Amino acid sequence: MSDFPAPPAEALAHSQQLAALIRGDIAANAGWIRFARYMELALYAPGLGYYSAGARKLGREGDFVTAPEMTPLYGQTLARQAAQVLESGFDQILEIGAGSGALAAALLAELECLDRLPRDYYILEVSPDLRQRERDLLALRVPQLLERVIWLNRLPTLYQGLIIANEVLDAMPVHIVRAGASGMEEAGVSLKDESFAWGWRPAAGELRAAAQALQLPESYQTEIQLVASGFVRTLAQSMSRGVILLIDYGFPAHEYYHAERREGTLMCHYRHRAHADPFFLPGLQDITSHIDFSAVARAGQEAGLELLGYTGQAQFLVNCGITDILLRTPPADVAAYLPQAAAAQQLLSPSEMGELFKVIALGKEYAAPLMGFTSGDRRASL
Repeated sequence: MSDFPAPPAEALAHSQQLAALIRGDIAANAGWIRFARYMELALYAPGLGYYSAGARKLGREGDFVTAPEMTPLYGQTLARQAAQVLESGFDQILEIGAGSGALAAALLAELECLDRLPRDYYILEVSPDLRQRERDLLALRVPQLLERVIWLNRLPTLYQGLIIANEVLDAMPVHIVRAGASGMEEAGVSLKDESFAWGWRPAAGELRAAAQALQLPESYQTEIQLVASGFVRTLAQSMSRGVILLIDYGFPAHEYYHAERREGTLMCHYRHRAHADPFFLPGLQDITSHIDFSAVARAGQEAGLELLGYTGQAQFLVNCGITDILLRTPPADVAAYLPQAAAAQQLLSPSEMGELFKVIALGKEYAAPLMGFTSGDRRASL
């Protein structure tokens, strides 16, 4: 990490304050906490966690860039799918964790062009800092539509409409397990000379059962996303009718737990640098894991949802007409067209975002086929 940019003194003090909070939690729990608890505090501790404090996280000045911030093409194309769902008699969209607000802005602007605006566009956002940034960006880009946007503190009940969650599941705390010689073990965090250190204990309860079901070879280490699966079940309980679109990077189970991933998929992002040390500058870096989409589908179906589609991001965007939207900008207008074409390449290329990112659709009392899965639907792979 020696070549990483050093944080300003104020940011470093912030990280040290969060580290002290985590050390206190470890001390209060007999010197050991589950890694999922560490990740929860590092990302969401009130006023201190990565997503709860004020540091800029998204875009060139932050730690990573998501597809909606990279280009409006992404949101414009997703709006085609949203419009189809709204045409089925719905008038609400709920976005979970709207980030900078770029996706909401592009979606709303395109839906206005399509004459398919929802009555209400809800945003469930846990970060006060991001909530304000979303409001500011929407006021800048779609001021005429700002009155339709409503921020929520919790999921609604008996919701009817479309739910969108773009790169949300990957930021949820994960449990880490490994197959030890004497059985399944769970990773935790302890202290060694006041520094955070890994500590392993026998896995128990729901985690042990989930880990054993994977039948992992000895010494294989991976993540199990109990929190993400629980979140999908909660979405199912809150919805009475509609469609849920979850977009994230990950794999079906047979690829997720492949022999080549025997050290798991945990990843950290700090100032556009990816690395694997979750104990580096807590509160100043993102911590994520890839998503097991088989587990997501199973959680949804067990909670009463129907699996409506699953495919790669490139296939989904092509099905929804991204090439037509790109050609709104004449190729002869080189200065305007080339940046858009380059962004489309990033979204669609198998070596970039096109194949790593997946789209899964779950629904309740929704029968119409979804345009995003008309070709290349891979539900059978889950």
